Amino acid sequence: MSERGRGPAHERGAGTVVAAGLAMALLLLLGGVLGLGQAAAAASRAATAADLAALGAADAARGLADGDPCQVAADLAARHEAALTSCQVLGPWADTVQVEVSVRTPLPWPAHGLARAGPPPGP
Repeated sequence: MSERGRGPAHERGAGTVVAAGLAMALLLLLGGVLGLGQAAAAASRAATAADLAALGAADAARGLADGDPCQVAADLAARHEAALTSCQVLGPWADTVQVEVSVRTPLPWPAHGLARAGPPPGP
């Protein structure tokens, strides 16, 4: 009987395959972490753009700034590389504005931000 298929000589190259598999797993994990980082950064940019657009639009709605509130919101969103997707002037005196913006990302879906701004609540 031959012992040809047994022993260390039979397992040559197995370490290379395991190392290659681990390297691929680490690359996939790194890609996932980078994707999550991109998503978090885009969400932060969208929230900031929505906040600034809502504040500017609320100033316009209250007469503290010139222009139509939703146009002001669209202009401010565009300055922050976002697109205004929704703008509503709310409140009994039409002095509160709610806006929604979207920001393009390198991922397959955009990031969204929602903000509302207006005067502080009365007594």
